[in-house]
Amino acid sequence: MASMSAWVVTSKGAPRDVLELREVPVPEPGPGFLRLAVDAAAIGLPDVLMCRGTYPLTPSGVFTPGQEVVGRVTAVGEGVDPRLLGTRRLGVTAFYLGSGGFAVEALAAEATTFAAPDWLADRDAAGFHIPFLTAWIGLEDRGALARGEHLVVLGAAGGTGAAAVQLGRARGAHVIAVAGGAEKTAFCRAAGADIVIDHRSGDLVAMVRDATGGHGADIIFDPVGGKSATALTAAMANQGRFLLVGFASGAWPQFNPAAVVQHNFSVVGVFAGAYDQAHAEAAYGVMLPMLQDGSLASIVTREIPFTDLPEALESLADRSAIGKCIVKRQP
Repeated sequence: MASMSAWVVTSKGAPRDVLELREVPVPEPGPGFLRLAVDAAAIGLPDVLMCRGTYPLTPSGVFTPGQEVVGRVTAVGEGVDPRLLGTRRLGVTAFYLGSGGFAVEALAAEATTFAAPDWLADRDAAGFHIPFLTAWIGLEDRGALARGEHLVVLGAAGGTGAAAVQLGRARGAHVIAVAGGAEKTAFCRAAGADIVIDHRSGDLVAMVRDATGGHGADIIFDPVGGKSATALTAAMANQGRFLLVGFASGAWPQFNPAAVVQHNFSVVGVFAGAYDQAHAEAAYGVMLPMLQDGSLASIVTREIPFTDLPEALESLADRSAIGKCIVKRQP
């Protein structure tokens, strides 16, 4: 049986403690799945949470994490068009089955992969799907963002937050990015935010109200959660939408029903996994031309060698990472 190099999680804990580089069997795709020779893989907070064993879709036993990849199709399972062999595709791996992208080859359900255009570099293709599709579903499908509205993006220096800043700007919103520290706020300015707030510098609610001229936030895009997000419910505009995207802080925000009613805003869940391939293809049909013409830009800030994966995941764990980090193909 052919083997390959892969990072595997051997127990529960910090990435540097539980990740091990091993030789493992090359996976075979079952019905509806295909196998990709990984050219580049993006890292995300769920990979850290899988190492800790706290992510809802963490596989049991020893497994390879890594959700986001781009690569060439090397094998297809039953029911998958054999004409896909040799084509270049990006998307989400079968990490939930233990065959993630931090390996020479990875499995993916065909329905979670998409044709990668030739003009899109490997690093940018690997870091595109989850951040930008999540931003699209949040702002377009769930938030119904309108031109001129005040959009507040929490965690704006992270991958999904940075994508929301860019998409909000491109769709004509007044974008207020919230991040912590000089390096992250500078990144948000470069991404095109109209106003950047350092949440470490004062009263966040007051700063958001000031940034919106007293109007409040029409949309809060929240991949962070926690106490700061909970506090910002006091800065919602009439008929505003608070988008629950994630909980990078470790906790979801808490909502007082009376405050939701009195401020007349909606709390809206955002889950990209609830949409099918056709829906994502339609979103790509709008966003990829925007990426090609410069209306959107890559959020990839760092490329690392395959052997440096644990260190890169630790930078996500301690919240020092900015944008998206890409793992280069294993030589």
